[in-house]
Amino acid sequence: MEGASGDRMRFETAAIHAGQDPDEPYGSVNVPIYQTSTYAQPAVGKPKVFDYARGGNPTREAFQTALAALEGGERAFAFGSGMAAETTLLLSLRPGDHVVLPDDVYGGTYRLLSRVLEPWGLSYSVVDLTDLEDLREALREETRVVWLETPSNPMLRIVDVAAVARAAHEAGARVVVDNTFATPALQRPLELGADAVVHSVTKYIGGHSDLIGGAVVTSDAEWIERLGFLANAVGAVPGPMDCYLGLRGLKTLALRMARHSENAAAVASWLSGDPRVQRVYFPGLPDHPGHDVARRQMSAFGGIVSFDAASAEEAIAIAERTEHVDDLIADLDGALG
Repeated sequence: MEGASGDRMRFETAAIHAGQDPDEPYGSVNVPIYQTSTYAQPAVGKPKVFDYARGGNPTREAFQTALAALEGGERAFAFGSGMAAETTLLLSLRPGDHVVLPDDVYGGTYRLLSRVLEPWGLSYSVVDLTDLEDLREALREETRVVWLETPSNPMLRIVDVAAVARAAHEAGARVVVDNTFATPALQRPLELGADAVVHSVTKYIGGHSDLIGGAVVTSDAEWIERLGFLANAVGAVPGPMDCYLGLRGLKTLALRMARHSENAAAVASWLSGDPRVQRVYFPGLPDHPGHDVARRQMSAFGGIVSFDAASAEEAIAIAERTEHVDDLIADLDGALG
């Protein structure tokens, strides 16, 4: 993350300044919402920058630049949802190509492969990516992508990104990391050897439950060229308002993720001592099987906690009680002091 002088910017500084210089006409220090579908051109076929908003928008470009800086990638591409980002990235593959998925992959990702892209011609294998031998056995000559989530949704399994990247690269495959639960504030997979990062911007990056969005970040020249084409050709791009909200979320991401991580650690510790809880899934707990790897590749353990209740009936009852959010928060505040 470098400034104009070439000096390296801190994460928090880049979140506010990367791609967000004051605008030329009026000097606005906040990126405007360029709510336009097309652009006037000085001459036929010679646009100033963009000719049509599906292909590019200044607000979207600012968000993409900021996110790329935070992830340490050359280029980011924003999309209308996390699934739109995943779909567009996977459309860079060809029928006959093979993808390796983790055995606890997000359900929407599995549905995309099994119900949409497999009939189109992609094949896939589902393996335990915490076991490198399982991964090596699943790799084929036609394997093009190893897809992983860490921490995973919702079981919070941890995968060693660097180890998986080494194994995949030896087989000629690229590595994609879903970094939604960690965000670049806590984990930077590209620095660990991954070839691309995907996000559901809807979650922590947006941070306020008021937008749907997705993104892909990469430094791979071939993917940058291909994604630039596909983003325009497929057209699953976000509107400028959602990009503006994504930029807003980035500004406070570091602060929010630090507090989320502190709160989650307290909740996980409390749940671990409750006899009604069968098991707690949180990588910050020393007995979590991925704790050592998470400690090595993350700066904190994130804000998500999962746990097993005593029975399916009790799990449903707990979920139903979350409808009374004020009572639940009061109970937690009292329990955690």
